[in-house]
Amino acid sequence: MIRVRPSLSCRPSFSSLIPWKHRRDGPPQTATSPWDRTNLRTGSVRFNGQEIVRASSDRIARQGIAICPEERGIFSSLDVKENLMLPPVVRRGGLALEQIFTLFPNLKERLTSQGTKLSGGEQQMLAIARILRTGARFLMLDEPTEGLAPVIIQQIGHTIARLKKEGFTILLVEQNFRFASTVADRFYVVEHGKVIDGFSNADLPANMAKLHTYLGV
Repeated sequence: MIRVRPSLSCRPSFSSLIPWKHRRDGPPQTATSPWDRTNLRTGSVRFNGQEIVRASSDRIARQGIAICPEERGIFSSLDVKENLMLPPVVRRGGLALEQIFTLFPNLKERLTSQGTKLSGGEQQMLAIARILRTGARFLMLDEPTEGLAPVIIQQIGHTIARLKKEGFTILLVEQNFRFASTVADRFYVVEHGKVIDGFSNADLPANMAKLHTYLGV
């Protein structure tokens, strides 16, 4: 389990959504706060019972935590295979290349293509595939569907569902609530950097009116 105090926690095989009204309200920082990418020095972030709020990035990675950033971080000067193989394997249990190609067959067809030649959807597939190689079991996905075609969004949804079945824990930061509602087991609402509400997927119908108010839809 990972817990970000005071009120956000993720348990194994759960995919959690953090919807919000405005980009500056805080969810991207919530997603990256376990890493040493922010100035966070107070509060508590615990993973499997261990405090990691002040841990170095390499120590966090070796505990099996990985992030797929919103900007994807694909190196334009490298081809698909080079991008895919770039991060080191930090733990046992990472997916083999053939397993990755089963999830994302497009990548196998584009192995020698430069990063600049990939579509937005292919770049997102590559960004997710890259962290699956490392052995990470807790995945933080920051807006994985932004700007993508519906068919690609559907494919990413199927991938998330499959990863959940295989025991991965996923923290999903996503503004596309229609997509997130099909894959998330629990929802958190973040406003101005604070978790203001949370409920399970089973409780979603009873909370739709309140959620529409939160999201302004």
